[in-house]
Amino acid sequence: MKKPELLAPAGDFKSLITAINAGADAVYLGLKEFSMRARAKNFKISDLPKIKKLTDSKKPKIKLYLTLNTIIYDNELKKAESIIKKVKPYVNAIICSDISIMLLCKKYKIPFHISTQCSVSNSETAKFYKKLGAERIVLARELNIKQIKKISKIIPVEVFAHGALCVSISGRCFLSQHLFNESANRGRCIQPCRRYYYVKDEQGKELKIDNHHIFSAKDLCTLPFIEKLRFVASLKIEGRSREPEYIDSVVRIYRKAINKKLTKKEIENSLKELQKVYNKGFSSGFYIKMPTSDDFSDVQNSKATQKKQFIGKISHYYKKINVGLLKINTGNLKLNDNILIIGKTTGLKRHQIKSMQINHKLVKKARKGEEVGIKMPFCRKGDEIYLIIKN
Repeated sequence: MKKPELLAPAGDFKSLITAINAGADAVYLGLKEFSMRARAKNFKISDLPKIKKLTDSKKPKIKLYLTLNTIIYDNELKKAESIIKKVKPYVNAIICSDISIMLLCKKYKIPFHISTQCSVSNSETAKFYKKLGAERIVLARELNIKQIKKISKIIPVEVFAHGALCVSISGRCFLSQHLFNESANRGRCIQPCRRYYYVKDEQGKELKIDNHHIFSAKDLCTLPFIEKLRFVASLKIEGRSREPEYIDSVVRIYRKAINKKLTKKEIENSLKELQKVYNKGFSSGFYIKMPTSDDFSDVQNSKATQKKQFIGKISHYYKKINVGLLKINTGNLKLNDNILIIGKTTGLKRHQIKSMQINHKLVKKARKGEEVGIKMPFCRKGDEIYLIIKN
């Protein structure tokens, strides 16, 4: 059974560690410059040696792809070249859309992948980029499975498996630029498409459009038909701006689906798990059929069935007895509560509280302001504790 690469997003170290621990084969991340997710925390070049050491320590090694996929202006070419020279020892490939970056990758002998920003949607364009030296193409989102399969015979292809969809041709929307002078093509889209809108006639009479967010698509979810996508080189999860719990859930679920064919019941249960984290409803995108009005989202933000509440930070962890000391800053905790442990080095761990002590006495509940010892998996000083709450 062919197993495509599972490619996960990383917007910061918490998400990076989480993606690796959840089972990603490869991760993609951006720097502060030339990234299509400029509003994500992103990384510095000085972080790359640490990241490379981490990814290489895994067996098999985790591949690391760097996104330099915005448009590039003349006055930025020297800076772009300087970045490419510096990152060469640490990355497996650069994901790019500007031909200037492709040429620089060739100059410094760095593998490059063609970004979805190039909207490659036919065989002739695929042949062009292959001739240019590309090793892989991240195809346009506006293709069906049959079209993707044809192009995959020319060059290895990567497709999006899960995450946000742009209602416009990806990266080509000018709504953010027009309204707020924040260009999507420079990675600075503030997503005004997700807002509520009104229509007004010539006399000034106004109607609120509340049946659909007319510019906002549901999230892509390929889990129900993932078996039809096994021929691709890589299945990519969107979400460099998403929280670690999103990365953890989505990567774990798709890892399981890639490793073995899921039963109908397993798919149903997995979809329920995906609904717990950030989503705007699910759509099959263009893979199966052309999108319809049913593929527009009916919410402004998220339909997640769970949310998290910050409780406090770990002040000390006692390795010998597996107990974390927690000062509760907000809310309360009680036995059997489900919590998230999130940290820059820890990544994300899930835990159900089975034992708590205050002043060496067993307790069933801990309140705001109290310092409580909790039996929990290994974590570190400064790790954040969140309570999982059903919406």
